[in-house]
Amino acid sequence: MAQVELIMPKMGESIMEATILKWVKNVGDTVDIDETILEIATDKVDSEIPSPVAGTIAKILFQENDVVEIGKVIAIIATEGEEVSATPSPAAEVAAPSSSNGVKKETPAPTPQPVAAEVATMVAPPRNGDGSGRFYSPLVRNIAKKENIGEAELNAVPGTGQNGRVTKKDILAYLNNRTGVAVPAVPAAKSIAQPVATSSATTSVSGDDEIVEMDRMRKLIADHMVMSKRTSAHVTSYIEADVTNLVNWRNKVKGEFQKKYGEKITFTPIFMEAVAKAIGDFPMINVSVDGTNIIVKKNINIGMAAALPSGNLIVPVIKNADRLNLLGLAKSVNDLASRARGNKLKPEEIQGGTFTLTNVGTFGNVMGTPIINQPQVAILAVGAIRKKPAVIETEYGDVIAVRQMMFMSLSYDHRVVDGFLGGSFLRRVGDYLEAFDTTQTV
Repeated sequence: MAQVELIMPKMGESIMEATILKWVKNVGDTVDIDETILEIATDKVDSEIPSPVAGTIAKILFQENDVVEIGKVIAIIATEGEEVSATPSPAAEVAAPSSSNGVKKETPAPTPQPVAAEVATMVAPPRNGDGSGRFYSPLVRNIAKKENIGEAELNAVPGTGQNGRVTKKDILAYLNNRTGVAVPAVPAAKSIAQPVATSSATTSVSGDDEIVEMDRMRKLIADHMVMSKRTSAHVTSYIEADVTNLVNWRNKVKGEFQKKYGEKITFTPIFMEAVAKAIGDFPMINVSVDGTNIIVKKNINIGMAAALPSGNLIVPVIKNADRLNLLGLAKSVNDLASRARGNKLKPEEIQGGTFTLTNVGTFGNVMGTPIINQPQVAILAVGAIRKKPAVIETEYGDVIAVRQMMFMSLSYDHRVVDGFLGGSFLRRVGDYLEAFDTTQTV
């Protein structure tokens, strides 16, 4: 009936490209809805891409190990009634194009996407020269080249990724334990994914400094952060909340909670519950900006910033957080955090966020000024919970007592969120946390 384009999905706010690891289906194969067609990888996520429709694979436009930009068409799926040629597509097999007189000419393999092909061939030779077939991502190849790691040595690096794939974390851990001094690498051929570094950019004049070039993921994050500051007029408001009651409640029930549900109860789902309630009270925090239009989001999808073993950040999203109780939030938080650490998040799980929560307290910080995660208009940072003397009003007068106190900071886009709205929303989150119901049972 029709031909459907399979698009390289967006894998996160700072991800602009992905590497095709493996085609599970070939040209002529039939697929069902949600059946896996291929496996892809970024520096943050390894994921299986399912079919959006039932049909037959008509064309495959990129080969395995190609680096493909987000949004590019990677395959064509013919639905029922469409005829599919038995000849493999150019990406699956090198075809010999015909001349005008019908005689086939031998030509090099076609490159449907010149940029992606250049990156794949110049930056990341896809497989070992010894025929072992072990995959190395473009980032790992770049690191190996800069550190003068040859094929034999790279083959010996243990991999923790899918099918023993060497990840960025693996090669950096190997370098930390590597003996000897690495010889500076010869600058690579110029490519879009990895600009050539000149000798002046990689050499310390005094010899006392170490110059480390940003990896590809760090460059993308840097671009995203600068773009956010350039796009939004950032303002940050602060409050301090007394969270003694919820801390005492959690300490009392955490053992029973884990025994009953097999889940740990952390502070994050409690914070998320308060944020979801406050967004319900102030829906204009849950918006995005399109030119001069304000798009009010009906769903409350809260992203939680999670640190990866590599040191980079990823923001998995809990969809419809306002519809989940504390147990549901705890299960979602634990599941997403665990799979984020294992690079097992699905593309749809890091998309669609309408508000972001980041816990800087996990680093021992008492407060922070977070940068808005575009295209959202606000992000909340919660600091470390610390015991402090505080004044408490009682029926017998004011007393000084030791309380569990926590700073919270809200960065918001002053184009559409003014001080009254931003400050009122932040204060409402604090009010919900301070009024936490300690009589609830698990």
